[in-house]
Amino acid sequence: MRQDSCPFCEIVAGRAPADIFHVWDDALAIVPLNPVVAGHLLVIPKIHVADVGQDPEISAATMRRAAQLAASQWCNIITSRGRVATQSVFHLHLHLVPRAENDGLALPWYSGRSSRSHEETA
Repeated sequence: MRQDSCPFCEIVAGRAPADIFHVWDDALAIVPLNPVVAGHLLVIPKIHVADVGQDPEISAATMRRAAQLAASQWCNIITSRGRVATQSVFHLHLHLVPRAENDGLALPWYSGRSSRSHEETA
């Protein structure tokens, strides 16, 4: 399924430009418009899925593709689900962010930041 207003669906369909790093039969790895570090990639499924919670099968397949790229490097693999969680493009995508020791790249959260328990947010 393709969504007309989805920028990632437009990339998958070949109607929008992208710096494509790798292509699989079910996903693409592209360089984001504003990478946070050299080597930052987005792994996106070719099928439109709004977020990681919508379709567990497609989410797992997309994670498998990200894991293939991550196998030879230290990295963070990050996805967001919903506006409150900072999702801004509503097509599942995994950020693969290479890391190096003492690289100074801070994640946007830290342990103990919230006083709410996991049970309260689940």
